[in-house]
Amino acid sequence: MSVIQIHRVIRADAAELIAANLASQDYHLPWVTSFTDQAGFDNWFARGLTGPNVGLVAREISSNKVVGVVNINEIVAGAFQSAYLGYYGMLNFARTGLMTEALRAAVGYAFNELGLHRLEANIQPGNTASIALIRRSGFRQEGFSPGYLRINGEWRDHERWALLSDMVG
Repeated sequence: MSVIQIHRVIRADAAELIAANLASQDYHLPWVTSFTDQAGFDNWFARGLTGPNVGLVAREISSNKVVGVVNINEIVAGAFQSAYLGYYGMLNFARTGLMTEALRAAVGYAFNELGLHRLEANIQPGNTASIALIRRSGFRQEGFSPGYLRINGEWRDHERWALLSDMVG
């Protein structure tokens, strides 16, 4: 039985997401800089309204507290049917396994609801917790991309991980 529910972000999620991100900021660094104010939330929320992005909020069913966020970004349809996956968990649920369930639910959403064929996650090599999470979710390492993303003002190397819809049991 699932203890996690995911849903597309709605405006009513703003205050709780901002508070959870503020409380988790040190936990997220240096891997990701999450929004910590209303303007940041509004920017993230708008990307899911008008662009090729879906922002998902994962909540623990029993408490309704935010476990984490999963972003399905730069969705391309047609012959590609692919997107990039980004995610982060909240400090108060660290090392509970709930982000594993949340990520698996988001993968199911991407493949079943959005009809995607491929998801790619790019992770900094030192982010061992994130690599373990993506590996538990069935992703395979495909390569290494030097200077792949600019994060906190620096170009950072990333490992490239992918999952195909036909790889999911």
